[in-house]
Formats: sequence, C-alpha cells, structure tokens
Amino acid sequence: MALINKSHPEEFILLGFADCPWLELPLFVFLLMTYPMAMTGNIAIILVSSLDPRLHSPMYFFLTNLSLLDMCYTTSIVPQMLFNLGSAKKTISYVGCTIQLYFFHIMGGTECLLLAVMSLDRYVAICKPLRYTLIMSRRICILLVSTVWLTGVIYAVSEATVTLQLPLCGLNKLDHLVCEIPVLIKTACGEKGANELTLSVVCTFMLAVPLCLILASYACIGHAVFKIKSSKGQKKAFGTCSSHLIVVFLFYGPAISMYLQSPSSISRNQPKFMTLFYAVVTPALNPFIYTLRNKDVKGALGNLGRSIFTSQ
Repeated sequence: MALINKSHPEEFILLGFADCPWLELPLFVFLLMTYPMAMTGNIAIILVSSLDPRLHSPMYFFLTNLSLLDMCYTTSIVPQMLFNLGSAKKTISYVGCTIQLYFFHIMGGTECLLLAVMSLDRYVAICKPLRYTLIMSRRICILLVSTVWLTGVIYAVSEATVTLQLPLCGLNKLDHLVCEIPVLIKTACGEKGANELTLSVVCTFMLAVPLCLILASYACIGHAVFKIKSSKGQKKAFGTCSSHLIVVFLFYGPAISMYLQSPSSISRNQPKFMTLFYAVVTPALNPFIYTLRNKDVKGALGNLGRSIFTSQ
C-alpha cells in the first residue's frame, strides 16, 4: 500500500483487475456496450410511461422511478470506470470518491426500498382489486416514493459519513473498481469492528427486511392467484408479477452477498463482479425484462416509434 503523510489521501488508486490485466479490454468493451443500452432502455420506459395515457397508473409510476434510479445508479460509476480502464492512470480524487460514494449508495438504498413498494402495489392490485384505485391513489403513491427516496438518502449519508471518518493511515489503494463502503472499511486501519457491525445491522434493514416483505407479498399473491378459476386470469396475474420478481432476484442476490458479509471476509475479486452485476447488468436488463413480458409497454413503445417515424 502506498503511504502518504495525511490520514486521507488526495486521491485513490483503484486497482480494479490489476492482477488480471487481460480482463480490462473485454470489460471496457462490455461497459461501452452496456451503458448506452441501459440509458436508452430506461429513457424509453420513462418516455412511454409519461406520454401514453394507458400507462398512467401506479404500476408505471413506480416503474418510471425505478428507471430514473437505474440511470443515476449506473451513471454514478460507469463513466469513471470507462475512464480508468481506458487510461494507464487508474485514479479518482478523494472528493470524487466521496461524491461517488454518496450518490452510489443513495441510489442503491432507494432501489432496495422501491422494489418492496412495487411488490406492495402488485399485492393490492391482485389481492384487493376492488379497492386498488382507492388504496393506491396518486397521493399515496407520491407519499410512498417520497418516503423511499428520503430513507435512501438518510441511509447513504449516515453510513457513508461514518465510513469516511475511518482512519486510512495514508493508505490510498482501493482493491476495487469504484468507491464502495465495504471496500473502504476493509482498507481502513485500526479498530473497525464497530463499523462492520453497524454496516451489517443497517444493511439487514435495507436489504433483508424489504426482501422479506417482497416474499410475503408474493406468497399472498400466489395464494390469491391459485383461487382464480380462469387459466387466462391466472396467466395474466403471473405475467404482471414475474417481471418484478426477476428484477428482485437479479438485484438482491448479488447485493446481499456483498453487504451482509463482514467486509474483512470478502474475497478479493468478489466485490468487483458483484458491483458490476447489480449496478451495471441489472439496470441494463430491467427495461428489457419489463418490455418483453408486458404487452402494454410493448404497445406504447411501438406507438412512440411510429409517431417519431411519421413526424420525420
């Protein structure tokens, strides 16, 4: 580790896959393809949900927020990764690392909670269909989304601020692709058991509790769906829920394996692959998962494409 005089360095060296340099070019090409795909797909979801009157419902209101989150999530890390992979100097300033740390965790924490709210919306739609418009009113939807965003900000600001107070003893090399809380805790010197315990407790609330709520919601949904006598009705109900369940498992699986372990017990390359998966791959796949399995979104996208083509 490089030693400097200050407790906090002016910049960090992001080692990335320094032990596997042959991975850098394929990873650069992968990010160069995936990032525009993620941005284009999520912008399309936001546009069609806003412009098509048929999609002005709570489900698509939450989906629009998810797309906005995914765009900000990938943008907080991918441009910096592309820059570092394309140059010999793989650094990020201390200020840049701090900004990335806050934004990355605000978006990640908010997405954890938003996915739980989306499962609640599906539960009400299928299990309480006659009261759906009353329960999931515009006011309630805005209140839920505002609460989710506020909680994500509080989580990220508090946890990242505590992590940034850890002494680094002049160590300025991070064995990672981005600035992330578990990696900074692992890099810090001195006693950090309290920080690891705090991270585990907070992440249990932010990851395990919402996931339990999601699973409970879908258990109730499954029970209600099997009571539907029409096979067509069952198929439609499963169709509206399967996309969200796929997104949940793609996001929560890697995130849980990353954040509910002690940072000191995480293997060297695990954080890098996990981060790439839940912060790059999942946001890029989300628009395709929702559009390929949703006739309303596909129809709205087709109408949008035809209107653009006709105007040209």
